[in-house]
Amino acid sequence: MSPREKLVETAAALFYRHGCHAVGIDTVLAEAGVAKMTLYRHFRSKDELVLAALRRMDERFRNAFMAAVERASDTPAGRLDALFDVVREWVRGKDFYGCPFINVTAEFAAHDDPVHVAAAEHKRLALEYIERLAAEAGAADARGLARALKVLLEGCTVLAQVTGQPGFVDDAQQAARLVLQEGLRGAVPARAPRRPRRART
Repeated sequence: MSPREKLVETAAALFYRHGCHAVGIDTVLAEAGVAKMTLYRHFRSKDELVLAALRRMDERFRNAFMAAVERASDTPAGRLDALFDVVREWVRGKDFYGCPFINVTAEFAAHDDPVHVAAAEHKRLALEYIERLAAEAGAADARGLARALKVLLEGCTVLAQVTGQPGFVDDAQQAARLVLQEGLRGAVPARAPRRPRRART
């Protein structure tokens, strides 16, 4: 692994667990075993390192999430339900510290901040994936169904983080099944399921 990769990997792990502002550059350097000159050879500022770390998290979260959903069911409708199964497993894990993309927008609140923009792009791409599943499942209003499911997914993730109670995912899944029942009423799958678009690595 190159020194730059070590920096990004270490920063991603530390920023996710402790927050971007709480982790200083010296801590990242010490954990990565990289000299300060190496840091500034690749990044002009800490914010640039934060952005690179967030993009790395985006790659991993989306790829892992979509792969888990694809494994969970052979049908688009089944995968829509499995979204909540995957989130349930995530929030029950010992390394769950909430959604990193929600967390980072609290620290970089300006909507035009590059870090905030990158976090918003992650959410847009996740919604796009859910909308594609909804279209493949034959939903008449694929975007509307995807938005409703995304709201439930985001809500149960935040509540699980804040309260420490992963059972909110069960509640969200029950609500989602009612939404799916209505959204897919009379639906005929529009096309055969296809592999999701992966994030670049």
